[in-house]
Amino acid sequence: MKPGAMDRARVWPDFRDAWIVHEDADIVLIDKPAGVSSQASDAERPDDIVTRLKRFLTARGSNEYLGVHQRLDRDTSGLLVFARRREANGSLAAQFEGRTVAKTYVACVTGWRKGPDKVTLRDWLTPGDDGRVRVASRRGGAAKEAVTQVRVLSRRGDRAMLELSLDTGRTHQARAQLAHAGAPIAGDGLYGGSPAPRLMLHARQLSFEHPGTRRPVRFEAAVPADLEVWLAKGAADAAIYDDESALTRAIERAVERRWGLGHSADAATTVFRLVNEEGDGLPRLAVDVYGDWLVAQFYGDDGPWADSKRRERVLDRLHAIGFEGVYLKVRPKQANVIVDPHRADLAPSLPVRGLAAPAELEVVEEGLRLLARLGDGLSTGLFLDQRSNRRRVREMAGGLRVANLFSYTCAFSVAAALGGAASTVSVDASVNALERGRANFEHAGLLEKGSNTLVADDAFRWLGRAARRGDAFDLIVVDPPSYSTTRQGRFVAQDDYAALAASAILLLAPGGRLLACTNHRGISWSRFRRMLFDACRSAKREVAQIKDLQPQQDFPVAAGSEAHMKSALVTLTG
Repeated sequence: MKPGAMDRARVWPDFRDAWIVHEDADIVLIDKPAGVSSQASDAERPDDIVTRLKRFLTARGSNEYLGVHQRLDRDTSGLLVFARRREANGSLAAQFEGRTVAKTYVACVTGWRKGPDKVTLRDWLTPGDDGRVRVASRRGGAAKEAVTQVRVLSRRGDRAMLELSLDTGRTHQARAQLAHAGAPIAGDGLYGGSPAPRLMLHARQLSFEHPGTRRPVRFEAAVPADLEVWLAKGAADAAIYDDESALTRAIERAVERRWGLGHSADAATTVFRLVNEEGDGLPRLAVDVYGDWLVAQFYGDDGPWADSKRRERVLDRLHAIGFEGVYLKVRPKQANVIVDPHRADLAPSLPVRGLAAPAELEVVEEGLRLLARLGDGLSTGLFLDQRSNRRRVREMAGGLRVANLFSYTCAFSVAAALGGAASTVSVDASVNALERGRANFEHAGLLEKGSNTLVADDAFRWLGRAARRGDAFDLIVVDPPSYSTTRQGRFVAQDDYAALAASAILLLAPGGRLLACTNHRGISWSRFRRMLFDACRSAKREVAQIKDLQPQQDFPVAAGSEAHMKSALVTLTG
């Protein structure tokens, strides 16, 4: 591969021809893959199937009009039909509203009842406040009737593949009804489904009257191989790495999920997560995009990685995507094990596939230009799960006094300075990390602008001195490692986070805010909130709000799991 050959439009095209099931002058039907939204989830970065199909048809010189009549959840695959002319749109609209369109799905579940192979589920559904739909105890109020005909297609132990004919079209109808029946769809974290590489729900058939010919038509999208494989084998950790086809499908699905980030025409973001472990159906594997390069992170050398052939198979498949090169990082099995981050066997300085990146690689994150080093040990200089938080800091930093603890390479501080902060203080025990932070400030043209101070010190010791001086800040960012050791002592987030947060809260001015973060896998969301409330009580400061901040979409989690990164914005009273 020659330098500069990376083609983002090839990796993330507007649309793929293989998705089209049928098209004529009146309608177009597509087989939407799992991971592609039916409607835009981010107005600033529309990645929905309608936007992509319009761009595709327009590029071919076709009329870009599309009449939309149905939705599928992002992680549900299968048939969608669109009207291509306004005249056809009216006919389809009348059929969907009159419930004369026959819709058949296939779902893979655990716990389906023994007994007859055909049953009817009849429930009353009502929306909840948490995004879930619930089965109401009785009709009335906001509850709407949902009727689903269920037929067993095949069984394998406790697993079953079901055919679902939806007589009604309620939001989350199949997902909610099956969960209520004790057989949640595999991969459905919202409704308690068992582990699976994706939501195991597929819209297989659509039957309706063709709006042009007025004749009955039926279209079908084949059941994806992922559903057949899960039914046969379940979700064994290593299985996907021994199956070339399954591995390829999982990586392709992850690539499609990141279309909105990867396709960015103005390159506003060139650094993000491409694969996030079990959340993308690839246990103990994370892959990050850094401009035209990939960084593959393997967690541990046991489990799926006990066989080195699996790792090599993954690296080959990642390189085939089309990036300039692939770097390797092998993470220790236990996060609290201190290892030399520059060991060649854990983090080779050169890519293991393809071409080398510049030693100092410029990447762009929501328009924020930062420097990364892909071949300098286990860390690149940037934690990608903080992108939305850095944007948040940039948006609210105007005129504020900002302190950034455990600042590492000062990305939060640079974001605050670009957002117009009156001053920033970046505190980290590592002189080398702060030198890289200084380089980030220089690269952004900010070192000589305003008051941006870099302090090499233990965070706890600095907090104590700042309190004795009477320093006050309007915004403090606390993002410590899960474990760290300095000359002053050892920090363990599970034990010491509340005390750290209390010390930071003492320095907040009235109405000040604390952006508190932890990626400790052993700290749950509920425990993290308790830590923050305890910290406020310990500091004797009154809280106006503690707001949970949602994880980024490029860091999905497995069914029933919590995100590793927990973030909350603590706001004190004025």
